[in-house]
Amino acid sequence: MAQHIINSDASLSKFIGDIRQEYAAHKFLRIRVSTGKDRTAKQNKQGHVWYEQLAQELREGDALHYKCISKLHCGVPLLREENEEFKEKYDKTIRCLTYEQKITVMEFLPVTSLMEVGQKTRYLQRMQEFWEQRGVVLMFLDDFEAVKDAI
Repeated sequence: MAQHIINSDASLSKFIGDIRQEYAAHKFLRIRVSTGKDRTAKQNKQGHVWYEQLAQELREGDALHYKCISKLHCGVPLLREENEEFKEKYDKTIRCLTYEQKITVMEFLPVTSLMEVGQKTRYLQRMQEFWEQRGVVLMFLDDFEAVKDAI
């Protein structure tokens, strides 16, 4: 069954109809309810600023390369912890691949786009920790603006 976003009486009615139809066909449903909102534009911007920063500072790849590394090392573990369906599918199809293959798959696999606001915040925090351990200090946009204003 596809993901449903319920934000009106009409979408609720459609969802209830879909659930009835699925239950009639299968007599078993597993439903995950989430009340969190999708990640914000500011969160998306923050990640892309950091991917560019990493490319400029480390110079071993472009922004996409660092996005893939970050998704693999920071996003995948977070989703595996918090999303059983993602964990099952990832473990069945991707976990067995080589590191290089996983990095390539990260170009196409939705990871951060599956995250809600809270998850994206945790992803960005993990990203900061991950890259700081490798010598790169990533600042949040608000912190960056404060430093820029002080100069």
